[in-house]
Amino acid sequence: MTAGGMLAKGIGALYRVTLTALLGSYGMGLYQMAYPLFVVMLTFSSAGIPSAFSRVIAAERARGAENGETVRGALRLFLLLGISGGLIMALAAYPMEKLQGEGELLPCYLALAPAVAVVALIAVLRGYFQGKHDMVPTAVSELIEQSVKAGAGLFFAYRYANDPGRGAFYALAAVSISELFALFYLIIRYRAERHGKLLLRKRSGIEILETALPVMAASALLPFSQTADSVILVRLISRYSARAVSLYGLYAGGAVSLVSLPATVCYGLAASVIPGVSAAFATGQENEGRRRAVFALCVSLCVSIPCAAGLYFFAPSAVKILYPRLSSEDAALLVRLVKISSVSAVFLAGCDVLAACLTGMGRAKYAAYNMAVAVAVKLVLQYFLAADPKIGIAGAAIASNFCYLIAFFLNLVYTVKKGREKGYDHDRKSWDGEGRPHIAGEESACGGGRGARPHGRNARGADA
Repeated sequence: MTAGGMLAKGIGALYRVTLTALLGSYGMGLYQMAYPLFVVMLTFSSAGIPSAFSRVIAAERARGAENGETVRGALRLFLLLGISGGLIMALAAYPMEKLQGEGELLPCYLALAPAVAVVALIAVLRGYFQGKHDMVPTAVSELIEQSVKAGAGLFFAYRYANDPGRGAFYALAAVSISELFALFYLIIRYRAERHGKLLLRKRSGIEILETALPVMAASALLPFSQTADSVILVRLISRYSARAVSLYGLYAGGAVSLVSLPATVCYGLAASVIPGVSAAFATGQENEGRRRAVFALCVSLCVSIPCAAGLYFFAPSAVKILYPRLSSEDAALLVRLVKISSVSAVFLAGCDVLAACLTGMGRAKYAAYNMAVAVAVKLVLQYFLAADPKIGIAGAAIASNFCYLIAFFLNLVYTVKKGREKGYDHDRKSWDGEGRPHIAGEESACGGGRGARPHGRNARGADA
């Protein structure tokens, strides 16, 4: 999955570089201003689903219930949520355009709206495969997404290179097209595994939603803050600069994209650690679950720390190679932003892995609380720093550093903290072969219930 993520993000990085060269800073500013609301809608309709779904599948398998099927109910529920999210985005397009003060944003929002419903279905199918420790479908679908998006996006951007507004619209429409291709692949893969039959348990959509809500909340906070950035930063900087949109495009489309690459490389690690940690906690092996979480964090740091150093020391060369068409003034500013933000590469990657571990432990709500605190600090710092003409857009990079630092250390505390949290047993439900509830603690792997055995038994009496 990490290999697939690296290939996909490599394609994505080359795509962004070429897209920036074709659309210019203004076109990329439009692209980046529309994207955060899209990510927020994705978060509420699908962001927590792969993590929550993979956790449920892994926990049921660990207890001996071979794949308690939840796909049909989850697909129905989250398709409804996805359609609702797409409609909300379409309806919010005009007010957001007015709020952001940019007249060419309306078609950009509408181009992204259909993708919200499609991604909700993709998330369910990815979670199903990840829960079975099969990361190949997720990796391949990500490669399909990036390849189609890059191919179609660059074709349209080249076609409308002299019209940045229209070019940004078609580049965003390519996102919706790419999600459809990824969904077709996952459906074909799923049906092939099931030999063309959908042998599914009817319920579970609401159950998955309950498990996913804390993950959704944690995932939504960061893109929500980025949506706020597209309003606050542009308005603050416009008080003393006529290039507010372009400066925001350099920060969000240039510096943030580069600094986020190490975290995306570690995404496979974050996704793959959830089933293992969840299975350990489901069978009462909490210490083993924490050991796996700490190991995953160490691996992510081994990847992200050298990447952060490379971003800092080689920022001038990277900007020169990746963004050769930038003016000397914009290139110098982007180098400064990348250097300031390079430390975030470590804390963002670590934060994502730890949040995944908390999900596997059934403590996803703490990841949400921690990110809420971190985002609040970020918005306050950003408001005061970016308002200063001497600091300018660099204030956004400084504020983001503090945001990821706070979230990282808070997540680390709750990952290594022992003791079962209240309400955790509710999240550790499994089902017997008849589809009846089977609650951990009655005949659980943790012991203490009637007829409990050292490693637990499932509802049919087979060794879990």
